[in-house]
Amino acid sequence: MNSTKVNDARYKLSPFKHLTAEQLNLKNKIMTFISAHINKSNHAIFTIYGEAGTGKSVVLSQIFNDLQTASRSGSEKPLAKTKNIFLVNHPEILKIYQEIAGDQPNLYKKDFDRPTTFINRRNKDQVIYDIAVIDEAHLLLSRPDRYNNFDQQNQLAEIIKYSKIVILVFDENQVLKTKSYWDRQRLNQIVQTYPHKNYVLHDQFRMQVDSQLITWIDDFTHGKIDSLSKQCADHFDFRVMNDANDMYQLIKKQNQKFGLSRIVSTTGYPSKLDGGKHYIVEGNFKLPWDQYNYSRQAWAEKPKTINEVGSIYTVQGFDLNYVGVILGPPIEYDPRTDGVTVNLDKVTDSEIFKKRADLSNPVELTKIKKRLIMNTLNVLLKRGVHGLYIYASQPALRKRLAQI
Repeated sequence: MNSTKVNDARYKLSPFKHLTAEQLNLKNKIMTFISAHINKSNHAIFTIYGEAGTGKSVVLSQIFNDLQTASRSGSEKPLAKTKNIFLVNHPEILKIYQEIAGDQPNLYKKDFDRPTTFINRRNKDQVIYDIAVIDEAHLLLSRPDRYNNFDQQNQLAEIIKYSKIVILVFDENQVLKTKSYWDRQRLNQIVQTYPHKNYVLHDQFRMQVDSQLITWIDDFTHGKIDSLSKQCADHFDFRVMNDANDMYQLIKKQNQKFGLSRIVSTTGYPSKLDGGKHYIVEGNFKLPWDQYNYSRQAWAEKPKTINEVGSIYTVQGFDLNYVGVILGPPIEYDPRTDGVTVNLDKVTDSEIFKKRADLSNPVELTKIKKRLIMNTLNVLLKRGVHGLYIYASQPALRKRLAQI
């Protein structure tokens, strides 16, 4: 297959990409659910659960293309002339969907929007949509946020208000901020009041790796450091690095050979007035940490970003061929448990922990904050299709990881 095509994020989310039996089964269940509820007066919700890399987004892409094709052709009842919207809160992923729309006859760029924009427009015109498809619903705001021009209490509740049917994907291990804090219990409190169904995707499609390494990552981001057998990396390049710059040089080689290979990092590096950029510094390694991408092209697809360090803000939801992950200063070795923990005092990203009235118990809040940091790590560690390299900032953790 043409490597340029495979490295194109539009291909990875293409509505014409081949679906596996599991994905096709899910798609058929959702279309049946839509047909059963489209002419009813009450709201209905279908929730897709799945870990990072389980192919949730490509299923949504195909479903939405089918919906818009049926709507605009006017020949397929009961979907003819339905009014539908695709919502995603991650700006980098939104760019890809809008690029895809530009190439398809029945998809328009205006069909894809940010949740806040959709909600604020509906508050003014009171238009009810037939179907709202929500990718990365775990990123929806669950409290008011003036910075994002959202004044209501919960984005999902508002979207449901203006949509007859809502199809959403949710992964509580990709919840990243207190202002968008979700868990299954909070989600169910909203969903259970409506007719609803759910489906869990299990198969890992992004990382071409033995399931043992997926389990290792899941355990690691929940505080455990497991041992690994050598065969888990027979067809996947997994390495623990002792030097951040060596990891960067390796990533550059992989990028030259295969493309779409990048360095990424967690929080933990103080912002310094150094040319107006926020730098990640580890020994003789020094590159700017990219939290914002104002261009229309996705961060991971810009050639110059090989000289930057990505973040959850720029790579969540994207496939990379090879990824080098820097475990920043907050990720520490805990000798008492022989595991890994989070030092909240070393977190430097102020956007992660915004105060909210319903999270006031200090013990619960500390637990949630640590979970959010581990979730960011989970997202970053699951970006690589063919390889994952890890470098830990803390010497003690770096030494322990070398022993796995």
